[in-house]
Amino acid sequence: MLNRTKHLNPKLFDADVEKKYIRDGFGQGLLFAGEKNRKVVALSADLSDSIRLTQFEERFPERYFEVGVAEQNLATVASGLACYGKIPFMTSFAAFSPGRNWEQIRTTIALNNVPVKMIGSHAGIAVGEDGATHQSLEDIALMRILPNVTVIVPCDYEEAKKAVGEMIEHNKPVYMRFDRSKVPVITTEDSPFKIGKADILWDSSNPVVTIIAIGYLVYNALLCAKELEKEGIQVLVVNNHTVKPMDEELILGVAKRTGAIVTVEDHQIAGGMGSAVAEFLAKTYPVPIEFVGINNKFGQSGSSAELIKHYGLDVESIKKAIVKVIKRNQESY
Repeated sequence: MLNRTKHLNPKLFDADVEKKYIRDGFGQGLLFAGEKNRKVVALSADLSDSIRLTQFEERFPERYFEVGVAEQNLATVASGLACYGKIPFMTSFAAFSPGRNWEQIRTTIALNNVPVKMIGSHAGIAVGEDGATHQSLEDIALMRILPNVTVIVPCDYEEAKKAVGEMIEHNKPVYMRFDRSKVPVITTEDSPFKIGKADILWDSSNPVVTIIAIGYLVYNALLCAKELEKEGIQVLVVNNHTVKPMDEELILGVAKRTGAIVTVEDHQIAGGMGSAVAEFLAKTYPVPIEFVGINNKFGQSGSSAELIKHYGLDVESIKKAIVKVIKRNQESY
């Protein structure tokens, strides 16, 4: 059942569950952060409206920098501002940042360990009709391999808003990615959010599998858990919003508790969140793992719903992975 201690949306499973853009949560969080801290500045690569910087720009024009379609400059200007005491939020589509400016991020931000906050919007196949060129499926891999960089993937509007406040207090480089679409609001203002601390959103008395999910697909994981409970299969659902540094204590605990894992993400399986979980458990507590994600393919044009089903990120695909990992776990005994 839903973990009551996490104060989740009571209408989560209603047909008319509220849906919001995660990027709207980021925009609101940035505006609040700018009001509280004069060091906060925002940088855009000609995408201010899409990534919801408009309110910040109107409220703090002297702290807003339009770099234009020049993502390499975006990273180096942000790095320079951070070196002089500012807290820069540099924003673009994930396909372009870190997709186009990874070397500048590596050398001027990560290597120097300056507190630039990097925002990659419109990530994953859920970008939909924009097609393969704009569907960043590799950005988590690109960013989690960089020393000093924290990687966050909020599940909804509320988490993105809270993440901005946490990022300001986190005196290191941070990368946060989110998708384009309106998605169900899972959490509330009272739900916990802390960098490096995952949350068990669905708990059961006798779980046999843990679903570890990130981003908007946490909702599909919860729908799957609800359906499986009716079928007599109990699971845990973990919102692993901080991919790096991962909450190793919690991940180890759920692996020991259930003995099997299914990871869920809108990203390439190779190098993604699931890979990070597998790398950790391989050296601490190996268990059977199945990976729900993009399996060594590029995206294509189509609606979000069509693509989620086509690439196997839907509820039925998660259920199939769970059945498969349960069988593997039983065979290992």
